[in-house]
Amino acid sequence: MKFKAGLAALLLAGQTFASVMVGADNPQLQYTGRIDFADRARPMLSWPGTSIEGNFTGGSLAVKLDDQLGKNFFNVFVDGKPVVIEAAQGSKTYPVASGLAPGEHRFLITKRTEGEEGATFFQGLELADGGKLLAPPPRKQRRIEFFGDSITSGMGNESPDDGPDHLGKDKNNYMSYASITARALNAEAHITSQSGIGVMISWFPFTMPDFYDQLSAVGNNDTKWDFSSWTPDVVVVNLFQNDRWLVDREKRLSPMPDDAQRIAAYRTFVQKIRALYPKAYIVCALGSMDAVQEGSKWPGYVRTAVDQMRDAGDARIDTIIFPWNGFAGHPRVKQHQYNAGLLTDFIRKKVGW
Repeated sequence: MKFKAGLAALLLAGQTFASVMVGADNPQLQYTGRIDFADRARPMLSWPGTSIEGNFTGGSLAVKLDDQLGKNFFNVFVDGKPVVIEAAQGSKTYPVASGLAPGEHRFLITKRTEGEEGATFFQGLELADGGKLLAPPPRKQRRIEFFGDSITSGMGNESPDDGPDHLGKDKNNYMSYASITARALNAEAHITSQSGIGVMISWFPFTMPDFYDQLSAVGNNDTKWDFSSWTPDVVVVNLFQNDRWLVDREKRLSPMPDDAQRIAAYRTFVQKIRALYPKAYIVCALGSMDAVQEGSKWPGYVRTAVDQMRDAGDARIDTIIFPWNGFAGHPRVKQHQYNAGLLTDFIRKKVGW
């Protein structure tokens, strides 16, 4: 599935919308993800894949957002039909559906982009005259958390194969291997990822061990996520691609870590995750960029770290290596779909879902 980006307001320009206001603090809105509810009237969305879902009646739907930088993109599905919002900076109302038939309708809003595009404050919905927000769908009972980098975020996944893959409009976390896997397994997902991040070194002055416990995904900050508020059944860690590039190619760490130090750094981070989630099944993944290219040592580092944890008595952990995507850039949707299939089968086998 590839979505065509554009301003939702332009798609539906000139039509008359809605006068029933639904506040962001309405208890019938179903939120998923690390969302900052310090101000419940305008919760802050920053992580990729964070979502808002609900059911409603009425002939139209509009979404009100206040975007920090004007760089974020959102999917809005109404009865399964997607519209893409290219968020403008500041507060704005985006019409996303009109002419809907009488009866019940479902919407799903998902953040395509990530923390590097800044935060967005959700300010509520507008429904047509006579419209009403209904009880939300039942929550999924299974939970998966993903810790990763640009691959997990979905960077460039909707770019042409021969085109640049760094543009915000071509980033769609909904079509990342992580989100596809969660849907295939009927699981809620938290996507704790940041493009460019590594375990030992990143393209910026913080690493995943600095970042993984934040409530806000906007840079390195002092916000703290309450890990007791949401506990996953399965955790997927897909890191080391940026370490591979910055350590092996760019030589940006001095002194250069040896094999044992690389393995220890990875193992130490995964042990932090294990301490937080003692009952979760942990899947240590790598790929599908050049860290898994033939001849790379990095898959071996991941396998060795996992073997060491298993030897120490952790039986609920294993490794999956996604095949190299065959070109220098980020995986596109077709690779994400393939890798999601591999991961879905792997989790089903290991967990019994």
